[in-house]
Amino acid sequence: MPNIKSAKKRVITSAKKQVNNNVVETRTKTSIKKFVKEVEAGNKESAKEKLDVAIKNIDKATSSGLMHKNKAAREKSRLMKMNNKLEETN
Repeated sequence: MPNIKSAKKRVITSAKKQVNNNVVETRTKTSIKKFVKEVEAGNKESAKEKLDVAIKNIDKATSSGLMHKNKAAREKSRLMKMNNKLEETN
């Protein structure tokens, strides 16, 4: 445990940020998994809703610095491709 007051504060704030970052990251991954599950099931309408949520969560993770902008673009592109493929087949 640190002795200096500012170092003690840094430990506390780092822990709070870590918890918040874990929430955002988990929410993002979960929304992507839910979208993929709907695509595999072939549900167009539900997949579209899940896609919107997933893209929103990816953008939030990117704006908070948890995800690099190029990775976010790659993820969104991959999800959009899956959605477009689903729309074409049915």
